Amino acid sequence: MRNGSFAYAGGMSRDLPEVPAEVEFALTEDLSFLLARANALSLAAGNAALAAHGLKVRSYSVLMLAAGAQHPSQRGLAEFLRLDPSQVVALVDDLQSRGLIVREPDPSDRRANVVTATDKGRALLAAASASAREAEELLHADLSPQDRAQLVGLLRTIAFPPA
Repeated sequence: MRNGSFAYAGGMSRDLPEVPAEVEFALTEDLSFLLARANALSLAAGNAALAAHGLKVRSYSVLMLAAGAQHPSQRGLAEFLRLDPSQVVALVDDLQSRGLIVREPDPSDRRANVVTATDKGRALLAAASASAREAEELLHADLSPQDRAQLVGLLRTIAFPPA
C-alpha cells in the first residue's frame, strides 16, 4: 500500500488515500476512471478561472452557444451539453436575470424558446474566454502541442461518435 501525493500539470499535488498498488494500477489503466478524474480536474480549473466573471463551466458553455450564429433552443442546449432540461432552465434563468442572454419564442416552433447572447453577454464572454484559455493551458502544460491535438481528437471521437 502507498500513501502519497500525485503531481499533475501546474505543479500542484493532491494527497491520495492509502490504496493497494494493484488497485491504483488498475484505476490508472481504466479509461472511465481517467476520464472522470480528468473531467473533475478540468471542471475545478475552469470554474476557478471563470469565477472572477461570475460564471462556471456550465453557464459559460450556455453563454458561448448562445453567442453563436445558430441561436440554440433550450432543448438543443440540453441535448448538446448532455444536461437535464431543468438544469438548462436554471442556467438560462440565471444568465437572463443578469442581462447576458435573452430567451425568445422560436419562430419555427412557438412551443420552444431560442437563446441569444446580448451585447453585455458577448462582452463578458470575450473576457471569460481569455481566462478559460489560460486555465486550460495550465491544466495541459505537460502536453506537447501534438499530444494535446491528439487528445482533443480522441475525446471528440468519444464525445461525438460518428453516426
